[in-house]
Amino acid sequence: MKDDIIKKLEQLPGKISFLYENLSTGDGFAYHEQEPMMAASVIKLFVMAAAFEKEKKGTFHMDEMFAVKKEDRVPSCGALTYLHDGILVTGMDLVTLMIIFSDNTATNVLIDIIGMEEINKIIRELGFRQTLLQRKMYDMERAGRGIQNYITAYETGRLLKLMYEGTLIDRQSSETMISILKNQQLCSKIPFYLQALLESPEIAHKTGEDTGITHDVGIVYGKEPFLVCFCGNETDTPAFERVMAEISLDLYKEINI
Repeated sequence: MKDDIIKKLEQLPGKISFLYENLSTGDGFAYHEQEPMMAASVIKLFVMAAAFEKEKKGTFHMDEMFAVKKEDRVPSCGALTYLHDGILVTGMDLVTLMIIFSDNTATNVLIDIIGMEEINKIIRELGFRQTLLQRKMYDMERAGRGIQNYITAYETGRLLKLMYEGTLIDRQSSETMISILKNQQLCSKIPFYLQALLESPEIAHKTGEDTGITHDVGIVYGKEPFLVCFCGNETDTPAFERVMAEISLDLYKEINI
């Protein structure tokens, strides 16, 4: 199966990276997993981790109310852009919307509250060296100058594994983050075939999309849960998303059926 999966990935255009690990046995394999990739919305996982770390330190409160103003709104994913000026939401609302709807406005408000420099400091303190937040969502001026956010499949997989083990920030924070990821509403990649199974598994995951960019990273639960990270830059996004769905189903069947 490993050879078949690698062959499928090799046939895709652009920069492709992949990581798989069986969380019961520790077995796994990877493909270009250390390659820095433009992050798209997968960077939001690390913003979420930073928010929970700040809450633990007492410098951010998930139950505090924040006003989302007209000038905060950015296009595309999410709900807040379409709601009334000055709507009040909690810190937890911002985190939840950022993850399950990939809400760009919620993400930018969180980045403003916590601070980009502080988020990067926390990312480093958590042990991630290649992950980098350098611009807010839909910052076209910085994007036009080539300033991007970066992840790797390897470090994103490590983040997910720490959550799964209950050691990202602390057990309660890890469990809350996993529960948020399980409510993901964008389900056309890893879950595409899995959600149609008679006993469809729970999946805690986060997608990312932009022009020529498509990612999906997450944990698939079952008798033997596994984590899988798909990252693609400068690729044929519809073709890669079909491959994500096929490989996810194949891996699940291999170890759970």
